[in-house]
Amino acid sequence: MPMIQLQGLCLAFPHKTCFSGFSTTIEWGQRIAIVGANGSGKSSLLKILNGSLTPSEGTLCKAPSLGIGYVAQVLDNASTLSGGQRVNQALSQALVQASDLLLLDEPTNHLDADNRRSLSRMLQGFYGSIVLVTHDEALMNQVCDSIWHIGEGCIDVFSGRYTDFLAEQARQRDALEKQLAAVRRAKQAAHDALMQEQERASHARQRGAKSIRERKWPTVRSPTKLRRGSTTAVNKQAEIKAQQRDLIAQLDQLRPTGIILPRFHLSTAAKPRQTVLQITHGAVGYDRPLLQSIHIHLVHGERLALQGRNGSGKSTLARAILGDPSLIHSGTWITPPASDIGYLDQHYANLIPGHTVLQALMSVVPDWSLQALRRHLSDFLFRQDEVVQTTVSALSGGEKARLSLACIAAKTPQLLILDELTNNLDIHMRRHMIEILRNYPGALLLISHDEDFLQQIGVTQHYSLSNLLPDDLSKPAAWPAGNDWMDTATRPHQNSR
Repeated sequence: MPMIQLQGLCLAFPHKTCFSGFSTTIEWGQRIAIVGANGSGKSSLLKILNGSLTPSEGTLCKAPSLGIGYVAQVLDNASTLSGGQRVNQALSQALVQASDLLLLDEPTNHLDADNRRSLSRMLQGFYGSIVLVTHDEALMNQVCDSIWHIGEGCIDVFSGRYTDFLAEQARQRDALEKQLAAVRRAKQAAHDALMQEQERASHARQRGAKSIRERKWPTVRSPTKLRRGSTTAVNKQAEIKAQQRDLIAQLDQLRPTGIILPRFHLSTAAKPRQTVLQITHGAVGYDRPLLQSIHIHLVHGERLALQGRNGSGKSTLARAILGDPSLIHSGTWITPPASDIGYLDQHYANLIPGHTVLQALMSVVPDWSLQALRRHLSDFLFRQDEVVQTTVSALSGGEKARLSLACIAAKTPQLLILDELTNNLDIHMRRHMIEILRNYPGALLLISHDEDFLQQIGVTQHYSLSNLLPDDLSKPAAWPAGNDWMDTATRPHQNSR
């Protein structure tokens, strides 16, 4: 008996149907990766397997007393732990429950390189079954032996590694391209044949008319015979067109969805080489400093990557730059006004769950016309009426990231802070974000463990937090003696210098 049996599974929302008619089994010890574009239903399918979401149609039968461990994509952010620490905590809890099946939704989000390697080793040694939603190609190749691909309203099951799946897709694309080229040649040949037949028919009609005038009746061809050749050629051409449409439809299913490169609505206020952010002799923490001796200088157009292990204080420093009142900090902090800082955090806190996609953008630029709002959302792939009326809470992680960036782009800030932007983005959208940020002219402060991403967007500075921790975290470090926080920390705005 299989571990889980799926029969006629369908997942539909008011604005779209993700997939339907899906029937398969999950066998004991099987390792499955679920792949597909953002919003295709990957996380929802994982919730169906977990039992926390009911499918629109179909049945799911599980083996009795099945021990399932589940790690969600977006974890509770109420904790003071870092994103990576929360992932590690959730994984530990899931492993206690997962005596048979482990369900993981983007488990490498927020993890540094060391923790990613540890996760891969742990999953390779796990004795049960695994169903994994991830955009981490290396992890899929190391762990998974089957691929479930969601696209075009259905799920295709492939046996093999992710690299084998990509190779098979490339082979299918190549074969379809060759078939399509042959059909185009046949279409041209049919067109040429039709033209020749029409030319012969025209000449025959001219000869017939001449014969009638000269009373040479036996040479007149039957009208039926004259039409027959032309009709045959037209039918042949119609068959070829139908074949061409079928091949193009199959090819479209293997191609990534077409995307439009969005444009940031830029302000002309910022000037080249103008200082946007400067921290001198900075310290930040809660009841005691978490980071100290911070020295950062960032000018317009520069890209700075904050680096350090999970829990080293990267997100804390980002929140301090934003002016988070729960943090204490000292030293000199010169930052733009809050209205000139854009921030995309790991949990998309800039979005209100009850808002629709359209309302989310409207709250940022209330003076824009409906046409301008729809055009801007279209640039970020929110196009159909049903999609722009979808609530934020119903969006996938990747769709929330895309909407957050759309809102930021509508009112482009002097300083853009991105905290693990590539988390939850599918492979095609990740490439798209790279193209956007390459052309972003403002100052960028990035927190990311994705070295390839940082390199591709042209990061100009790397700032490590590993040397900024107090020497002994077990002993409370003191804030400047004899000084109150409100007296020692200065945070003038950029435009007040």
